[in-house]
Amino acid sequence: MMRHVLVAAAFVAMAGFAQAAEPLEGNWKTASGETAAITKCGSAYCVTLKTGKHAGKQIGKLAGTGGSYTGEITDPAADKTYSGSGTVSGNSLKMKGCVMKILCKTQTWTRL
Repeated sequence: MMRHVLVAAAFVAMAGFAQAAEPLEGNWKTASGETAAITKCGSAYCVTLKTGKHAGKQIGKLAGTGGSYTGEITDPAADKTYSGSGTVSGNSLKMKGCVMKILCKTQTWTRL
């Protein structure tokens, strides 16, 4: 009987962790004040600017689950693409772009 209770408790805990994953999709205010939309596109997530000088431009593609994502990020002003990652925590998204995995820049975006 105790074994069944433990198994049931494990399933409930796993379901709770699955629901606790932070969603990446939505609208985000970038560090420069523009709005970026992150939407599902195939098996990944596309990052597209909605406002500002580069509105309509796709600036990234990330894949992953559970609040941690990796892929590519483009600096629209310089039109350069970097390996990137994003980590969601509540209403914050830490976006990081790196050159050769050693020179990195991080920005914090806020969910709108």
